[in-house]
Amino acid sequence: MSISLYPAKVTMPRLEEPYPTVLAFLVDRFPRIPREVWEARVAQGKVLGEDGAPVDSSTPYAPQKRVFYFREMDEERVIPFPERILFQNDELLVACKPHFLPVTPGGAYLNQSLLHRLRERTGIHHLVPLHRIDRETAGLVLFSVNPKTRGRYCGLFRDGRIEKEYRAVGMGRVPDGRESWLVESRLVPGDPWFVMGTEPGVPNARSQIRLLEEREGRSLFWLSPLTGKTHQLRVHLSSQGVPILNDRLYPQLQPRQPDDFERPLQLLAHRLRFRDPVSGELLEFQSDRELLW
Repeated sequence: MSISLYPAKVTMPRLEEPYPTVLAFLVDRFPRIPREVWEARVAQGKVLGEDGAPVDSSTPYAPQKRVFYFREMDEERVIPFPERILFQNDELLVACKPHFLPVTPGGAYLNQSLLHRLRERTGIHHLVPLHRIDRETAGLVLFSVNPKTRGRYCGLFRDGRIEKEYRAVGMGRVPDGRESWLVESRLVPGDPWFVMGTEPGVPNARSQIRLLEEREGRSLFWLSPLTGKTHQLRVHLSSQGVPILNDRLYPQLQPRQPDDFERPLQLLAHRLRFRDPVSGELLEFQSDRELLW
C-alpha cells in the first residue's frame, strides 16, 4: 500500500443544510472511497482538523474550516520514465516531466507524481508547483522553493508575465493552408466532467498557433497559450481539424483503458521565459525532449 507522507486538504463549505459530522461530509464528498475506509482512517487518527487534532466519528461539521487527511492507495502503477531537474536555486526549481506522470497526486496516482518524486529527491518538503500541465503532456514545470517569495512567482502566471511555448504534432494538414493564426473560444466543463467543451459567448481561451512543418500527413506546430484553461491547446488544435497525435479525449472521447506507454500524447511544454521577480534577471528554460516527428 502507498501512503502519502504529505496531507491532502479539503475545505468544508458553508451550506444551508450542513452535514452533521466531518465524517458524513467526507463520505459524501468522496463517493469513490467506501464509508468503511473513512471510518477506519478516522479510528486510526489519520484525519485531522484545522488545529491538527484528530477527528473522531462525532466531530461536528465546521463550515469554512479545513480537514486534513493522508491519501492511501492499495496499488499504484509505476510510471517508468524519469523526470529531470534543469535548474535549482534558493527560489525556484525547474523540472522537465515525462509523459504520463501527473504534476501532483490525484486519482490513481500518489507517489507516482512529479511533486512527490521531487520532494523525495531534493528533501525540500515545502516544494510547491507554480502551475500545472496535463498528466499526458511532457515538458517544463516551475516549482517554488521559498514560501516567502512564492506569491511573487505566482504573479507571473496570474498577470500573464511569463512566455510559454509548446510543440505539438497534429494529425492531418491545416485545412486552408494557414501558417500563423489566433484561436479564441469560450471553454466550459463538458460531459463527462473531465473533458472541456465550447459554448457561445465571450472568449475565455486564446492560443497563438504557428505551423512549422508538414510531413507525411502530419503537422508540427509551435503553440503559445495566452490564457490557461484546462486542455486549451488540445481543444483548439482539434477545433482546427488537426487533433494532437494520440489524444484520447479530443475530438472524441475514447473508451477508458490503461496507458499505452508506446503512444504518448504528442504535446510538449517546450519553453518558459520570464523576468525573475526577485533577482530581476531574464530567465529562459527549454526542454530537450523530442516529439515523434
